[in-house]
This record gives sequence, structure tokens and C-alpha cells, in this order.
Amino acid sequence: MADRTSTARAMWTMFEPVHDVTYFVPEALRAFTEAGLRGYWRGYFAGRAAPLGGARAPVVAASFYNFAPAFVARAIPGVWDLITPQEAITVREAGAAASLRRLLGGREAEAAKAADLLWRAAEDLDFAGRVLSAANSELPTSSDPLTRLWQAATLFREHRGDGHFAALAAAGIDGCEAVVLRCAKDISRDLMQPVRGWTDEQWDAAAARLAERGWIGEDGTLTAAGRAAHDAVEAATDQAAGRPWNRMGAAGVAEVADVLLPLAQACAAALPEVIPVGRLQPTRP
Repeated sequence: MADRTSTARAMWTMFEPVHDVTYFVPEALRAFTEAGLRGYWRGYFAGRAAPLGGARAPVVAASFYNFAPAFVARAIPGVWDLITPQEAITVREAGAAASLRRLLGGREAEAAKAADLLWRAAEDLDFAGRVLSAANSELPTSSDPLTRLWQAATLFREHRGDGHFAALAAAGIDGCEAVVLRCAKDISRDLMQPVRGWTDEQWDAAAARLAERGWIGEDGTLTAAGRAAHDAVEAATDQAAGRPWNRMGAAGVAEVADVLLPLAQACAAALPEVIPVGRLQPTRP
């Protein structure tokens, strides 16, 4: 199990930064602004939720898991009066591709190979109980290698995220508790609370519940029991994400890593040092 877990985690560090250009790189952000979605969160929620087909706020909040429902409702469903889901998908993919053209210029052949390998691995993905990744799996794939690479990275990213949310739910950790628990480990509350929309009252109540479970101490940091709980969720997430890499075998995984790692490193270098998923350092299995 240790080898499978480390492989799934390492592969995440490589496809996550490719996906994340859509949230942090200027070309991707500008695409939404030029489409009439002013303000960061309109573009974020429209783009990420669009594969769900114009879903209502409770559905989006459930799919994204750790955003405050009231925060989601500030953008959804009102954003669908400004852009259709299909338009949002098109804008998001175009912005991501424009970002990758600058970041990976001259590496189109490598991007094409990485995309082909990831899409081949995606044939072994199981979408049962994974609503957001299932919705992304139904989108048409592009003939443009950079867009195809981003689409594949996005599919794997949302697939892992769906499994992570299932692991959190199985552990009895709600959306706000998940954010508080992560902040108790290694991320600033000042970074996370504003971008997940939880009020001070909700945050403090979640912290109190975690303290009752013995997971965070009086200083707000993880206890040994809290770290064990956190690590158990991450291990369950890795296990649930392991199928395509396990079936591919060590040689197949190495082939993907050889071509994807330098592309991931170029994307990670364009992201902020710390983002809501933590510090991204692409790593080989």
C-alpha cells in the first residue's frame, strides 16, 4: 500500500499545477473578465461548475465541499444570467490554453505526448460517486495539445478531489472543519478563510468541534490525534486515486512522469508560493 499511496500522491503533484493555471495565471483570469465576468469568484464558480450544467447553489456547494454555502450562493445561480455553462466551459479552456502557450511555449510536442498518456490512463478511472469528475469526463476533448493536456489534468484533479471529499465525509469532517483542520496543520487562516467564505462564528464553531474530538489544541495547531486523522484522510484519498497508476505499472508511470514532470514544474513556477492546496512541488513517484 505504501508504494501505491506514494505514486498516487506524486502524480497529483504533477497534474495539479497544470490544472491550477486556470485559477492563478493572468491569461486564464483575463479570459473570464473579457467574457463579462468581473470579479474573481464569478469566473471561478462559473468555470468550475459549468460541467454540471448550470447547477443550483446547493449542488455546487455540495460538489465543491469546503466552500460556505452562502459564499457559493453569491455567484450561483446569478452567474448563469451572464454566461451559459457551455460558454463558461469554452472560456475556461481557452484561458487555460493561452496560459499554457506562454508557460510551455516550444514544448507542444511534449504536451501532446503527456496529454496522450494521461488520457490513456484516464480510461481506468471509475466515476461512481464522483459527480464533478464524471461531469468533466463527458466534455468533448480538444485537438489542441495544450488544451487536451489541461483537460486531462483537470479530469484527474477533480477525480482525486471527489475521492478526497468522500474520505472527509466518511471521517465525519464537514466542509468548514476540513478547512480549519488543514489550517491547523500548515496553512494560514488569513489565507483560507476569505477564499472559502466561512464566517468567524462558523469557523470558531468548527474549531470547537475539532477541539472536542481532541484534534486541535488550545493554540489552534494539530494534536497527535489530529495529525493522525488528517493523515488517514489523505491516505484514503491516495488509495481511492490509485487505480489508473496501479494498473499502469511502474514502467508506465515512469513514462508519464518523464514527460509530465518538466511541464508541471514550469506551471508550478507560475503559481503563488502557497495556494489553498498548499505548496506545490512536482515530484516523481
